[in-house]
Amino acid sequence: MSNQAPIGIFDSGIGGLSVLRHICEQLPNESLCYFADSSFAPYGDKTEAEVIQRSLYVAQHLLQLGVKAIVVACNTATTAAIAALRANYPDLILVGVEPGLKPAASLSKTGHVGVLATSRTLASSKYQLLCEQIQQTTQVRFINQACPGLVDLIEQGELDSPAALELLNNYLQPIFQAQADTIVLGCTHYPFVETSIRQIANKTSPHPIQIIDTGLAIAKQLQRLLTQQQLLNQHKTAETLHCITNGAAEKLEFALSHLLKYQPEQYIIQEISCNFPAS
Repeated sequence: MSNQAPIGIFDSGIGGLSVLRHICEQLPNESLCYFADSSFAPYGDKTEAEVIQRSLYVAQHLLQLGVKAIVVACNTATTAAIAALRANYPDLILVGVEPGLKPAASLSKTGHVGVLATSRTLASSKYQLLCEQIQQTTQVRFINQACPGLVDLIEQGELDSPAALELLNNYLQPIFQAQADTIVLGCTHYPFVETSIRQIANKTSPHPIQIIDTGLAIAKQLQRLLTQQQLLNQHKTAETLHCITNGAAEKLEFALSHLLKYQPEQYIIQEISCNFPAS
């Protein structure tokens, strides 16, 4: 495997771009290939079997493009499918998204931490086990809040619309009422509404709020693994960001320009069929 091979990153839509921006900053020499599985978004309302199937499909497509590593830039896909991906590709560098429960527990002064995530993530056995383990060792209480509908609004570019603010306010109030002073963004879409979360918190929370986004930690873990396997690209050869979507290219283009402030010459977008084969 060449150290100049690209890194694959995927999510059900645009949420993984919040992880991609940290990878770009941390690993500026790397070529990146981003896959938005938009025709099947959001993953959060799919069954575990469906998420596993989609994740294996996307991974196979990225591997056909010659990637040297894959970042599962989606909390739901990580909790549901990371074990299946590792079983199918034991020699591949695979980095998933872990909710920032440990750093949140260490930062909280009230001993109460709010977690915003999809229903699928919160219901997963992997998340529940992690939550129970940290609660037992730290005595911190986690207030888990599912956020149905929020990913859809973010996918539509509604980051601070009245509908998005109303939805966020409804989801945040139980967390504030429980005296939480730290909030974990348990979905890679949610960093794009961090500003709106802070605005609501400043108006209604009885405590100053700290927000945990694990995007930088993911980028650093990827860097460590690439270094260990001598696959880190040491030369400035990064090409234009290659983006693939099985949804509308316009939506991904809008996200790249408005959320990441990319110029058209900095990326290319390729539309493909949503039902590529699994084998």
